Amino acid sequence: MISEARERVLDPEQDAAALKALTHPLRIRLLGMLRQDGPATASELAVRAGESSASTSYHLRVLAKYAFVAEAEHRDGRERRWRAVHSVTSWNNEAMEAAPGSRAWVGVSRRAQIEHLATSLARHEADIAEGRLGQEWVRPSGMSDLMPRLTPESLTELWEVLDRKLEELTARDAADPRAAQVVLLAAGLPLAPRDPGPGTGASGATRTADAGTDSGAAS
Repeated sequence: MISEARERVLDPEQDAAALKALTHPLRIRLLGMLRQDGPATASELAVRAGESSASTSYHLRVLAKYAFVAEAEHRDGRERRWRAVHSVTSWNNEAMEAAPGSRAWVGVSRRAQIEHLATSLARHEADIAEGRLGQEWVRPSGMSDLMPRLTPESLTELWEVLDRKLEELTARDAADPRAAQVVLLAAGLPLAPRDPGPGTGASGATRTADAGTDSGAAS
């Protein structure tokens, strides 16, 4: 399980305003940047996002209002630096599905994760090609597109096992200088059969049916 210190669990009733604030695509990107690359100023984020510093400053203040970001330690006292408060945002899918507005937010978040995957793939390929990552990363890097047939219980169990193992490996590698940041995105999206009937059907890929998780969509 992800530690509470690292996780922000959103409730569709108690956090309705926070959810609404986080639907803005630039705010999702800014939060993801801070999670992925650490504290930064509004000006630094503006350059990376291709936005004005006035725009990033405004959206960072909104994120701070709802406790997604907070002021970080200042290096020189000249400009405010920001940090992500949590490394993961999560929610309960059943609770979100019960509220139309929250359901829409989950869709926005998932599509931001797909964008994150695309930008991360491009960055990974460039890092390998230009020598910023060593060749030892070539073999373990990759993506999968599996379509197992699972029950809801098995899909839930799969995510619980993955969460536990990831927490274990992250703790084990915390002090290893060889460790690098890894973008790990997975999806479990069950699909109904296109043509109902004996012998037909399509099975989905991989992500949990009772809880969602978003580490942020960074550029």
